[in-house]
Amino acid sequence: MTADDAAGGLPVAGRMRVRRAALRLVRADGRAFAAVLVLNVLAAAAGLAGPWLLGRIIDHVRAGGGTAGVDRPAVGILVAALAQLLLARWARYAGHRFGERTLARVREEFVDRALALPASVVERAGTGDLTTRGTADVAAVGTTLRTVGPELLVSTVQALFVLVAVFLLDPLLGAVGILALAPVGGAVRWYLRRARDGYLREGAANSEVAEVLAATASGARTVEAYRLAGRRVAASREALDASRRARLYTLFLRSVFFPAVEVSYVLPVAGVLLVGGALHARGAVTVGAVVAAALYLRQFTEPLDQILMHVELLQSSGASFARVEGLAGAPRSAADRAPAPADDRIDVTGARYAYENGGEVLRGVDLTVRPGERLAVVGPSGAGKTTLSRLLAGVDAPSAGSVTVGGVPVAALEPERLRRQVVLVTQEHHVFLGTVRDNLRIAEPAASDGQLWSALAAVGADTWVRELPGGLDTGLGAGAHPVDGARAQQLALARVVLADPHTLILDEATALLDPSTARHAERALAAVLRGRTVIAVAHRLHTAHDADRVAVMEDGLLTELGTHEELVASGGAYAALWHTWHGDESPAVSGGEGRELVADAGPGAVADDGREAVGGAGREAVGSDGPEAVRQAGPEPVRGAGPEPVAGRSREAVADQGREAVADQGRKVVAGAGRETVADDGPQAVADDGPEAVAG
Repeated sequence: MTADDAAGGLPVAGRMRVRRAALRLVRADGRAFAAVLVLNVLAAAAGLAGPWLLGRIIDHVRAGGGTAGVDRPAVGILVAALAQLLLARWARYAGHRFGERTLARVREEFVDRALALPASVVERAGTGDLTTRGTADVAAVGTTLRTVGPELLVSTVQALFVLVAVFLLDPLLGAVGILALAPVGGAVRWYLRRARDGYLREGAANSEVAEVLAATASGARTVEAYRLAGRRVAASREALDASRRARLYTLFLRSVFFPAVEVSYVLPVAGVLLVGGALHARGAVTVGAVVAAALYLRQFTEPLDQILMHVELLQSSGASFARVEGLAGAPRSAADRAPAPADDRIDVTGARYAYENGGEVLRGVDLTVRPGERLAVVGPSGAGKTTLSRLLAGVDAPSAGSVTVGGVPVAALEPERLRRQVVLVTQEHHVFLGTVRDNLRIAEPAASDGQLWSALAAVGADTWVRELPGGLDTGLGAGAHPVDGARAQQLALARVVLADPHTLILDEATALLDPSTARHAERALAAVLRGRTVIAVAHRLHTAHDADRVAVMEDGLLTELGTHEELVASGGAYAALWHTWHGDESPAVSGGEGRELVADAGPGAVADDGREAVGGAGREAVGSDGPEAVRQAGPEPVRGAGPEPVAGRSREAVADQGREAVADQGRKVVAGAGRETVADDGPQAVADDGPEAVAG
């Protein structure tokens, strides 16, 4: 096994593993392969009759024989040609059927192996590598199985039969023909020594191009926001340049290989004619034998040409097959050695984690999540919330310490069992090509329509699905009914309901939903998943308020843990965050450690790229159980005593300059000339060119 995984990529199967895999595929459909082989042998045997009968005709004519000695062999030549045509077509048909069935097995194995890969392995390898293997490489293997394989088998059998026929005519002429093929053998050997590595480099370079393009396309908004277009263009050009160099190298190999082979084709025929003429002059062979041998070797040119052309394709597809088969050697979890979890209790003990080429993200976290508990995890951006959720979901294993469920390391669970017990839902959701029903049944193939509607209703998606032209049978995705980010999230949450895991980890899974829909979805999920463990990375504090316990993450450490009431009463970081979010002018807001807890875990405002500010051009103020100020159209942020917006770099409390007022029960006021304040579950008030206040 040659590994690309030295660079974090997926491994590539070695030559021996590729041969064993090819034999395994042949044995899987052995009877069909045997039928293909027999038909090719018969077709090749029928093709040998023509030159031999023609040689008989020549000798008969030279001996002064009559027309009967010409007519009968001529009819034999016609029958042999017709038989060869029919047998060859039948052999190709059988070969293509064999190839299609074998390709189906290759695709199914690839999908099974890809789904069995731990998520951490896929992420380190990159989506470009896996995508290229599943598309271009599998397609190359399919071409070989459908076309190259049968054609190569036919040509090989024909070539062998032709050489045997020449030796049977005259061993010396056969030896001359073989010796004349020596330059062809040298060219093939030179090519084969270099081709496999060259095509593997070309495949890896194509994977890198796909990875760069996919990353740039998926992160287009981030690229635009941070003005990274120049860097991404440079990275794309670098990847394309490496791909170009790899393709030029394989082109160079072909440009040397094919001309050398083409020149070598004439040597066997010329050698047999020269030596045969000399032998005939001495009476050692007849003219018919020399002509038949020359025709055989001329006939040998066609299968040899096919073989050599297919050798080039075989090297390319062989490299592709090595990449496809390489998934069998990708790292697996220790599921075979891991016992079944004793219960659903999750324990995090001294967990540390650091990403490659980065500092330590988690610096010793201890946490116990009891079965059926609702735990909210809050904290500023970069505190380690998402990393902790990945460890809890088994996506990554801690570099030190342990994360276990029922006493078994989560990362050691077999992927299928892990997905049925612990489900991680993030902001990134995928809508598969297919109907709404297809998208939902990915989670539970046996689900009835009633269960599908119940799952959609649980996350508030049944209304818009019923309005679709075909309901559950409406096609989604590219070329069909478009689905925005919020609806894609609802479909993902409906899949969670159908999957019915014992532990659900929500990593800001409702971030793209509007506050009202998100609140409804979270409450509905809470009702559906009652009795199950729910761990939510919270960006709206009502999630933390409703949780059984709240864990506060800061700088890779768990700094506070307790119920909402306990943490608010303690006056620490969470209390400061809670008061700020509700707009309370309490001491906890203006001073203390809580002042540094950025409102990303549930602040009154959330902006792109983790930056939070109240007001401003497009900034959002988010409330809970009360009015929520929505995105401002004007250029002015909500201002405090100084020039900084709330939750900005100085994180200063907002002073009242006559533009803001706070009403009872934590309701907030947003100033602006004619700007609109939208209340959630409460009254609305809109003022114009003056201070606005939302009252209870």
